[in-house]
Amino acid sequence: MPKQILKKPAVLAVMLALAAVGAQAAAPAKKGKPTVAEAERFLADTEAKFDKLNLEQSQAQWIAANFITDDTEALATYFGEKTLNATGEAAVAARRFNGLRLSADAERKLKLLQLNLVLSDPKEREAYASAQAALQGAYGKAKYCPPGTGDSKEGCLALGDMESVLATNRDPAKLREMWLGWHSQSPSYKQRYADYVVLSNKGAREMGFADTGAMWRSQYDMPADAFAAEMERLWQQVKPLYESLHTYTRYKLYETYGKDVVPLNGPVPAHLFGNMWSQSWDNLYPILKPATGASSFDLTTVLEGRKTSAKEMTQYAERFYTSLGMQKLPETFWERSLLTKPRDREVVCHASAWPIDAKEDVRIKMCIKPTAEEFTVIHHELGHIYYFLAYQKQPNLFRNGANDGFHEAIGDTVALSITPDYLKKVGLMDQAPDANADVGELLKRALAKVAFLPFAYSVDKWRWDVYSGKTKPADYDKSWWQLREQYMGVKRPAPIDVNGFDAGAKYHVAADVPYARYFLANMLQFQFHRALCREAGYTGPLHRCSVYGNEKAGKKLQAMLEMGQSKPWPEALKAISGEERIDGGALLDYFAPLKTWLDEQNRQLAAKYQKS
Repeated sequence: MPKQILKKPAVLAVMLALAAVGAQAAAPAKKGKPTVAEAERFLADTEAKFDKLNLEQSQAQWIAANFITDDTEALATYFGEKTLNATGEAAVAARRFNGLRLSADAERKLKLLQLNLVLSDPKEREAYASAQAALQGAYGKAKYCPPGTGDSKEGCLALGDMESVLATNRDPAKLREMWLGWHSQSPSYKQRYADYVVLSNKGAREMGFADTGAMWRSQYDMPADAFAAEMERLWQQVKPLYESLHTYTRYKLYETYGKDVVPLNGPVPAHLFGNMWSQSWDNLYPILKPATGASSFDLTTVLEGRKTSAKEMTQYAERFYTSLGMQKLPETFWERSLLTKPRDREVVCHASAWPIDAKEDVRIKMCIKPTAEEFTVIHHELGHIYYFLAYQKQPNLFRNGANDGFHEAIGDTVALSITPDYLKKVGLMDQAPDANADVGELLKRALAKVAFLPFAYSVDKWRWDVYSGKTKPADYDKSWWQLREQYMGVKRPAPIDVNGFDAGAKYHVAADVPYARYFLANMLQFQFHRALCREAGYTGPLHRCSVYGNEKAGKKLQAMLEMGQSKPWPEALKAISGEERIDGGALLDYFAPLKTWLDEQNRQLAAKYQKS
């Protein structure tokens, strides 16, 4: 998953996270036939209420994240519950107006309100909320205690400790221990998860959906089954590129670990990819990098050498957006954002973007360090900020991305323009690397972007089957590994445990956060990038394009951002790209030189290692 978190307006975050089950039971329905005027008053009153609640909750959450105490946590919880209650009430009340002939905007608002999960039974709401909190808590507290740790628990390892080992260690036995150690934690909350699924489905059915998975898929302006078909279509489109990357990675892992660890055919053991879930292979770059031609330029060294401050890092990103013709950040952004870690208190440093009042009080919360990674992250986070600013004039229920993949894709689109040409223009690089270095840079990016695609797809594909009842609790692991072998070409490094729950070793499963958005964002960012490069008149290789300084491209982007969620997402996509379907072809265009290189490498490696 991308490292950044987006703090959406509270009501929409609730809808997308499906957390509104804490709502109070709706008031008894009004008698009499509903009217258009009544529906319009309901929507106006609901949005006014949400505006107030969103502001209160955002302020409380901001304080809780920046001044971590029991009191601030209690305040955030209080205002969060108020919003949950109001959201649940509105979701049920909105159903009364279904079937009325309303304006397109009013019909869309009613639909958005009802893309929600509500349990009318107070005991079930309590059980659902309790299960949700317990699952997140169990995940967060889980630790692996190696043999010999003892009752004192000294030497027990948290997830971050184990991730560090997977990222840097090259001892396959140690990697296997860490992988199995973490995945042995989730069975303890498997039954809690299974019970949670039953309650979640009940809430989805109360709102007219077949199950929770169908409700999730219904959020994309198309029937649930049609969305599932779109995901499979997109995967099939980019699958050849992934297979080339996977094949090359297999050969290089074979060279590193030998035939007793890595097979030349069939799925590769999951613990060898430098990541606990094999979802990103960045940490394998030292093993996979080209023998010649890789660039020696190190942006981190430049930024550290110049002692670039957190504010200066942010100003680089701001200047990118203003170079496209967008506004300067409000003064309150600089006054109220958290850009560095305070010395006097603990804060949540995880990078996030915040729309506090749905106007110009927008903020970043991030403990910025002068590194290449965080240079990219701050460009990404300001993508969220400029999206907030662009759709601030929309009514409450339209203040969000066109779909949940759009918001993540905007900042990633801009990050694709952090090219050597851009770095030269802003004075961070003296001379662009030779074109021969392109393959190394493309490979680095593919290890993050391309390797991630089948994982992002298979997480929700597994959950759709769980929610539909196709996959029973006894078969959780069987189904999980069938999908991972089918789509990712990876296998469990040990036989499946009888009561295993490997899916639950991923935060987004334990916390019940939909994952299709990340698959879509990885597709959309390349489609947006291609569209903006075309608008800018660029005709060279797509991976070398930067739209920095091009106001024509910026105008096209701004027009789409201003739409928010007011129209079905295909209309927003058409506004920026002229296309109404998500197209994996842009990603293939971007990585075309890498695909050619990978295929040649694979041909040579096959001749070397595969028997005739």
